[in-house]
Amino acid sequence: MSDLLIAVYPWTKALHIIAVIAWMAGLLYLPRLFVYHCAAEPGSAQSETFKVMERRLLRAIMNPAMIAAYLFGAAVLFTPGIVDWQAGWIYAKLALVAVLTWHHHRQASWRKEFDQDRNRRPARFFRMQNEVPTLLMIAIVVLVVVRPF
Repeated sequence: MSDLLIAVYPWTKALHIIAVIAWMAGLLYLPRLFVYHCAAEPGSAQSETFKVMERRLLRAIMNPAMIAAYLFGAAVLFTPGIVDWQAGWIYAKLALVAVLTWHHHRQASWRKEFDQDRNRRPARFFRMQNEVPTLLMIAIVVLVVVRPF
């Protein structure tokens, strides 16, 4: 199994990066849709359109991309010689990925509230939440590339 993981490592890494990019795109776009959805009257045609867009984004792009990022990321982690498990950066990175996953699930719960016309949060809240994935992504990329500790 180790030889196979080593042989396909460049492909695994490429697919992991592609999945992470798709996941991040969704994590950044969904809160923007929420901002615009806040301005739509519940039950209006515009609100119903946002519900469809939000559901499709989450189910067709974000969820599959997150799953793919996890699967290909796990393959990268288990490829011999790629990760130094004595270094601290990998544990910090994995912790931040857990926070990113938690934020993904928060966004999914907000989508359900919009779907049921129960959102009580202002557009400003979602503008601020839009920054969370960006900050996490920056920290994760720095940890992976710089490996500061």
